[in-house]
Amino acid sequence: MRKDIHPQWYPDAKVFCNGQFVMTVGAAVPELHVEVWSGTHPFYTGQQRIVDTEGQVERFVKRLERREGVAFTSKRKKAERRRERQTIVEFVDEEETPAAKPAPAE
Repeated sequence: MRKDIHPQWYPDAKVFCNGQFVMTVGAAVPELHVEVWSGTHPFYTGQQRIVDTEGQVERFVKRLERREGVAFTSKRKKAERRRERQTIVEFVDEEETPAAKPAPAE
Protein backbone atom coordinates (compact mmCIF):
# COMPACT_ATOMS: atom_id res chain seq x y z
CA MET A 1 0.00 0.00 0.00
CA ARG A 2 1.05 3.54 -0.64
CA LYS A 3 2.01 5.61 2.37
CA ASP A 4 1.19 9.24 3.07
CA ILE A 5 -1.75 9.52 0.61
CA HIS A 6 -4.37 10.52 3.20
CA PRO A 7 -4.65 14.08 4.54
CA GLN A 8 -3.95 14.79 8.20
CA TRP A 9 -6.97 14.19 10.44
CA TYR A 10 -7.96 16.78 13.04
CA PRO A 11 -10.34 15.11 15.52
CA ASP A 12 -11.11 18.44 17.24
CA ALA A 13 -11.53 20.83 14.32
CA LYS A 14 -13.29 24.03 15.37
CA VAL A 15 -16.39 25.19 13.50
CA PHE A 16 -17.09 28.93 13.31
CA CYS A 17 -20.34 30.54 12.18
CA ASN A 18 -20.25 34.31 11.60
CA GLY A 19 -17.06 34.57 13.65
CA GLN A 20 -18.48 32.70 16.66
CA PHE A 21 -17.22 29.33 17.82
CA VAL A 22 -20.04 26.80 17.38
CA MET A 23 -18.73 23.26 17.94
CA THR A 24 -15.90 20.82 17.34
CA VAL A 25 -15.96 18.06 14.74
CA GLY A 26 -13.51 15.73 13.04
CA ALA A 27 -12.20 17.13 9.75
CA ALA A 28 -9.24 17.31 7.41
CA VAL A 29 -8.71 21.01 8.22
CA PRO A 30 -8.14 22.54 11.68
CA GLU A 31 -10.87 25.23 11.32
CA LEU A 32 -14.15 25.34 9.39
CA HIS A 33 -15.95 28.62 8.65
CA VAL A 34 -19.63 28.23 7.72
CA GLU A 35 -22.42 30.71 7.01
CA VAL A 36 -25.33 28.57 8.24
CA TRP A 37 -25.54 25.75 10.74
CA SER A 38 -28.42 23.93 12.44
CA GLY A 39 -28.60 26.54 15.23
CA THR A 40 -29.34 29.36 12.80
CA HIS A 41 -31.11 27.54 9.96
CA PRO A 42 -34.85 28.42 9.73
CA PHE A 43 -35.84 24.77 9.29
CA TYR A 44 -34.41 23.83 12.68
CA THR A 45 -35.27 27.03 14.55
CA GLY A 46 -38.89 27.16 13.35
CA GLN A 47 -38.56 30.73 12.11
CA GLN A 48 -39.37 31.01 8.45
CA ARG A 49 -38.22 34.14 6.69
CA ILE A 50 -39.19 35.04 3.17
CA VAL A 51 -36.55 37.21 1.58
CA ASP A 52 -38.36 39.38 -0.93
CA THR A 53 -35.87 40.48 -3.56
CA GLU A 54 -37.34 43.15 -5.81
CA GLY A 55 -40.94 42.04 -5.24
CA GLN A 56 -40.47 38.45 -6.42
CA VAL A 57 -42.95 37.10 -3.86
CA GLU A 58 -45.60 39.63 -4.89
CA ARG A 59 -45.09 38.81 -8.57
CA PHE A 60 -45.39 35.10 -7.80
CA VAL A 61 -48.64 35.62 -5.87
CA LYS A 62 -50.09 37.71 -8.74
CA ARG A 63 -49.08 35.08 -11.28
CA LEU A 64 -50.65 32.36 -9.14
CA GLU A 65 -53.92 34.30 -8.84
CA ARG A 66 -53.99 34.88 -12.59
CA ARG A 67 -53.35 31.21 -13.27
CA GLU A 68 -56.18 30.17 -10.93
CA GLY A 69 -58.54 32.60 -12.70
CA VAL A 70 -57.50 31.23 -16.09
CA ALA A 71 -58.02 27.65 -14.90
CA PHE A 72 -61.53 28.51 -13.72
CA THR A 73 -62.49 30.22 -16.98
CA SER A 74 -60.93 27.48 -19.07
CA LYS A 75 -62.97 24.84 -17.21
CA ARG A 76 -66.13 26.83 -17.87
CA LYS A 77 -65.24 27.24 -21.56
CA LYS A 78 -64.47 23.53 -21.89
CA ALA A 79 -67.88 22.67 -20.45
CA GLU A 80 -69.61 25.09 -22.85
CA ARG A 81 -67.74 23.65 -25.84
CA ARG A 82 -68.64 20.12 -24.75
CA ARG A 83 -72.34 21.08 -24.57
CA GLU A 84 -72.19 22.75 -27.99
CA ARG A 85 -70.55 19.70 -29.56
CA GLN A 86 -73.14 17.44 -27.99
CA THR A 87 -76.05 19.51 -29.38
CA ILE A 88 -74.41 19.60 -32.81
CA VAL A 89 -73.98 15.82 -32.76
CA GLU A 90 -77.63 15.37 -31.74
CA PHE A 91 -78.75 17.73 -34.50
CA VAL A 92 -76.67 15.89 -37.13
CA ASP A 93 -78.00 12.54 -35.93
CA GLU A 94 -81.58 13.76 -36.39
CA GLU A 95 -80.89 14.93 -39.95
CA GLU A 96 -79.15 11.70 -40.96
CA THR A 97 -81.90 9.46 -39.65
CA PRO A 98 -83.83 8.46 -42.76
CA ALA A 99 -87.56 8.91 -42.62
CA ALA A 100 -89.63 5.82 -43.17
CA LYS A 101 -89.91 5.56 -46.94
CA PRO A 102 -92.67 3.50 -48.53
CA ALA A 103 -91.45 0.29 -50.09
CA PRO A 104 -91.41 0.40 -53.92
CA ALA A 105 -94.36 -1.41 -55.48
CA GLU A 106 -93.55 -4.07 -58.06
